[in-house]
Amino acid sequence: MKKITNLLQKSLLLAMLLLVSQAFAQSGVLSGKVTDAKGNAVVGANVAAGSKSTTTNESGAYSIGGLADGATSVTVSFIGYKTIKKEVSVKGNTTADFQMEDDSKSLDEVVVTGVVRQRTKLQSSVSVSSVNTAQIEQAAPRSTAEIFRSIAGIKAEPTGGEGNANITVRGIPIASGGAKFLQLHEDGLPVMQFGDVAFGNADIFVRNDQTLARVEAIRGGSASTVASNSPAGIINFISKDGKKEGGTLMQQVGLDFGQTRTDFEYGSPLTETLRFHVGGFYRQGEGPRNAGYTANLGGQFKANLTKEFKNGYVRLYVKYLNDKSIGYLPMPVKVSGTNASPNWSSVSGFDILHDTPHSAYMLDNLTIGADGERRRSNMADGMHPINTSFGAEMSFDLGDDWKIENRFRQNYIKGRFESLFPAEITTGGALASAFGVANLTYANGPSAGGNFSNNALAMRIHTFDTEINNFNNFTNDMKLSKKFGDVDVTFGYYRAFQNINMSWLWNSYLMEVKGDNAALLNAGSATSNGLYAYGVPLWGNCCTRNYDANYDITAPYAAVQWKASEKLTVDASVRFDSGKARGTYAGATQAANLDVNNNGVIDGPEASVSVVDNANRKPINYDYDYTSFSLGLNYLMNENQSVFGRYSRGGRANADRLLFGPNILNSGAAINGLSADMVDQAEIGFKRKGENHTFYATAFYSKVSEQNWDFGGGSGGIRQIQREYNAMGLELEGSYRVSDFNIMGNVTYTKAKIASDALNPSVEGNRPRRQADFIYNIVPSYKFGGKKQHNVGFSVIGTTKAYAQDNNQLVMPGYAYVNPFVSVELTKGLSATLNVNNVFDTIGITEVEEGSITENQDNILRARSINGRTTTLTIAYRF
Repeated sequence: MKKITNLLQKSLLLAMLLLVSQAFAQSGVLSGKVTDAKGNAVVGANVAAGSKSTTTNESGAYSIGGLADGATSVTVSFIGYKTIKKEVSVKGNTTADFQMEDDSKSLDEVVVTGVVRQRTKLQSSVSVSSVNTAQIEQAAPRSTAEIFRSIAGIKAEPTGGEGNANITVRGIPIASGGAKFLQLHEDGLPVMQFGDVAFGNADIFVRNDQTLARVEAIRGGSASTVASNSPAGIINFISKDGKKEGGTLMQQVGLDFGQTRTDFEYGSPLTETLRFHVGGFYRQGEGPRNAGYTANLGGQFKANLTKEFKNGYVRLYVKYLNDKSIGYLPMPVKVSGTNASPNWSSVSGFDILHDTPHSAYMLDNLTIGADGERRRSNMADGMHPINTSFGAEMSFDLGDDWKIENRFRQNYIKGRFESLFPAEITTGGALASAFGVANLTYANGPSAGGNFSNNALAMRIHTFDTEINNFNNFTNDMKLSKKFGDVDVTFGYYRAFQNINMSWLWNSYLMEVKGDNAALLNAGSATSNGLYAYGVPLWGNCCTRNYDANYDITAPYAAVQWKASEKLTVDASVRFDSGKARGTYAGATQAANLDVNNNGVIDGPEASVSVVDNANRKPINYDYDYTSFSLGLNYLMNENQSVFGRYSRGGRANADRLLFGPNILNSGAAINGLSADMVDQAEIGFKRKGENHTFYATAFYSKVSEQNWDFGGGSGGIRQIQREYNAMGLELEGSYRVSDFNIMGNVTYTKAKIASDALNPSVEGNRPRRQADFIYNIVPSYKFGGKKQHNVGFSVIGTTKAYAQDNNQLVMPGYAYVNPFVSVELTKGLSATLNVNNVFDTIGITEVEEGSITENQDNILRARSINGRTTTLTIAYRF
């Protein structure tokens, strides 16, 4: 396979050279300017004349040569404007100017994500959605992942805090965490090469602020061939670039929770050919749950500089993110009734909507570091990414329908992931008995030294204490395109490197179940200030370990788009991914009588200490390769509606989650066939736009093979996963406007099942855990005022029931929560917005560790719910 891949790579490069050597010329030249309704230049608009196209420069000017004399069909399109189609008579040098009208109907938006050639949504054979800044501000998301709930087909579980969300598409399962088959991009390049790195989910390193122009998402389709490791789709965060002068100063405060946040952004042309944009945010506060300390602290700064040329542009950009945000893991919750019809409620003293196990009395943590050094961590660090990145993008029309584009980015990433996981919840008496004492005592807090009731609830807590030493990554994506009449041909070459160097340094504590600054507990001499183990003996000391891995990725790709007729477009693409995984990894060993706290005495937890077994590090030494392809067609029924179909096959290489499992050999090689997982997808869809509405309907099918691991639910420890899934369903998305009333939304139906399981055949035929039949998001709104400058509305986000685990016993009930908003313009440029998330304090369970309960009695489980009611007031000045 390596020889075939190398031959294909060389063939593609040779083809690029052969294409460069060709030239085509005709006589006519069409030129002019594209402006908006106010006469301002529209920069970057796409102008297509027959089979040739270009984009407008910084003055809104364009020029297309090589046209035959005679009538030519001209199409002008740009995001946010109505597409113009016009017949122009070309004879020699011909001038044609165009004035574009604003358009909120999204089917005329130009798709830039997951495609090799930009086209409007109506003309493209992919399922793509976009969320603009106005929609984001209405939703007032409390985390980046909450934005994704506005996108059809995407299931996001944003209950982990600012990051650490679980994200999936069209029934492709969440077997572990993160977004394994989906990539998050910033300005067209991936944030991480792998979306589900343990404690390094890509959304941890992305923030939503006022520098964002829009979020664009493609589900399935050509995503498998346009980007590596993204067969399920791409979510792309697209930044503002200063085309239009203006800025925003925004102050947001939490009215019923701890948050103060300032956002700013400003962009402007500096000269006729040079423009810039800068912005970012800074915030601090306790967060949406009662942590007892400042749990969110930090911010982000972004800047870009764009230089326009007659035939293209160069853009440089930088980003600095240094932001601590609390990470929420499963929490105590009471469940009664039956598995099929359970009743979920808060535990006495712990509100599942507003509380968290995090506490001011559980911050300091002493461990032995990866190299044997003593190391202190602070739970207040939470998810703490420190990310410095810089990059550039370039795009040039070379003449004669040639175009070259290149993007690159260098990301420097380090930080920490600190959170508390309840490994066991039981009574104080049961834990006291397990440690051979009559009762537990308070280790700190207002009752320090006093006895803890044997009837009260207590927890074994594992500190998910992870040092992110080096997640640096580099990406370069170059592509060369050429038009041959009605055929567009693109060749691309993708190179990337990803480091995964992290250390898991976990400890075990005893803690009371309490929602407001819970105290640690002692069990006689077996504990020290609540600590009962350096390591996690309840899980077999699985989780003191070190990863030092590097992934070298190469992917040549090619795409062809054929305009078979005025109405029919056919496209095909192929991508050859190959990679080299190198490095080492080391698990745990037990060190006897190690004086960790250096007090000269061997305390109870120091009798056996988990340390990284550096003496027995194992190699990482495997290669992988896979081929992805996609074939689609789009039929334009008329200027307002189209149908499309597509079949795709894409792959996802396995990275850190392959290690420490049965599918990697002692030599460092991966078991044949398990170094990458494949996804097959088919879809057929319909798109329509009208004067006051848009409508999309897409039927889909997917088949997935997966190798993975996850923490083992009710049994604890780590469980391995090796299975196949099937899913089919239907996405509906649309908007409707009557006068000043507007409603938009989406609903997705998914029928999924576990087709086969090599390690646990008993679950075959079951529905994958946490997969609901229906998910939906509906947003009605109404504009009012003399100039329609005010806006009021609400969103309803919901899901039907799902199973907690793959055994399909315990049901997580369906739920819907309501989020009202009102925005009022106080004076020109100055507005005030009130947002309420989950106004009715609805419990919405998204994740459960256990798979069943003892029926008709109270059970204490570990689960994550959506946050309770949080209210923000935002004052914004736009200038």
